[in-house]
Amino acid sequence: MHIVIAPDGFKECCTAVAVAEALAEGWRRVFPDADLRLAPMADGGEGTVEALVTSTGGKPVTVRVCGPLGDPVDATYGILGDGETAVIEMAAASGLSLVPPEQRNPAAATTRGTGELIRHALDSGVRRIIVGIGGSATNDGGAGMAQALGCRLLDAEGRELPPGGEHLLRLARIDVSDRHPKLRECEVLVACDVDNPLCGPSGASYVYGPQKGADGVLIAKLDAALRRYGEIIEAQLGAPVANVPGAGAAGGLGAGLLAFAGGRLRPGVEVVAEACGLARHLEGAALVITAEGRLDRQSVHGKTPVGVARFAKAHGVPVLAVAGALGAGYHAVYACGVDAACSICPGPMSLTEAIRETGDHLRDTAETLARLWRLFRGAHTPKRNVR
Repeated sequence: MHIVIAPDGFKECCTAVAVAEALAEGWRRVFPDADLRLAPMADGGEGTVEALVTSTGGKPVTVRVCGPLGDPVDATYGILGDGETAVIEMAAASGLSLVPPEQRNPAAATTRGTGELIRHALDSGVRRIIVGIGGSATNDGGAGMAQALGCRLLDAEGRELPPGGEHLLRLARIDVSDRHPKLRECEVLVACDVDNPLCGPSGASYVYGPQKGADGVLIAKLDAALRRYGEIIEAQLGAPVANVPGAGAAGGLGAGLLAFAGGRLRPGVEVVAEACGLARHLEGAALVITAEGRLDRQSVHGKTPVGVARFAKAHGVPVLAVAGALGAGYHAVYACGVDAACSICPGPMSLTEAIRETGDHLRDTAETLARLWRLFRGAHTPKRNVR
């Protein structure tokens, strides 16, 4: 029996790797000899590096880079098993989690550290880079990233702009003559699960600025700065990035990767699925089990279980989804390829209890599903006539 286990992680609780292993342990309580293919997944956000490094037999690389507010941080990215692909989570270098709540300031935060990770990967000789964008502390449109890659962002007096999104209001000229030369030879894929444009009411500043510490006045200022940034990029580089869906992701880093790194924005779960060889795992599979911390009506918008289900349906494989919680509207996933969904929680409990006992609940749920699967298979196995 060939079963594929392709879960995302449960935030603040279990990584995708840990979820996959727990589900496998529970399934083997019933089918100890089952052929289980573990394919830890992600949607481009937290956990993407670990999932891809693990599933491809790659290796982690840790580099000291510039953090969101200029202090050095140790950030880890991955080299996949092919030796030619790097995977980077921008949040590892420029993430909101790296900044204490009282210090959050999107006007000053920079993506330089993300650019330093990209530069390090380029210097290591990779030919493809996957950049997962999400969880950012920044609102600089990827300006810091561009500067780390050798681009110059200058004001009207020819001075280099300092770090932070607010300074893009003074941007007058972009010089890319010293941009890292290996970018010409490297494919850059941007794993993104939102479709926000760079500016405007649904843009980076208005939608994500408040969670990064911006008030109404600062939000308007940052939006104006990104608008100018987009206009100068289009006028001087010939790249109309402002209205591209996803350009506003990660404080506008989507736009910066498009303009300065030749990036292509794609749904994160598709990028991860291709990189970990999910289609190969699905060949000849009898069942797919996927998982996420919460399933609700938002899960149909680029989240891992639905992405996995779409891949599985292309191979004619049924899909079971498990979740820490089933929220309002979770039934919407049934129209997207998920055949059945269930919560791992056995009864009412506090969030603290649920997090503490997640591993046990995953194993017990997988065992229950395996028993139901055995029952289903038995009910559909032709019986011999007994004389």
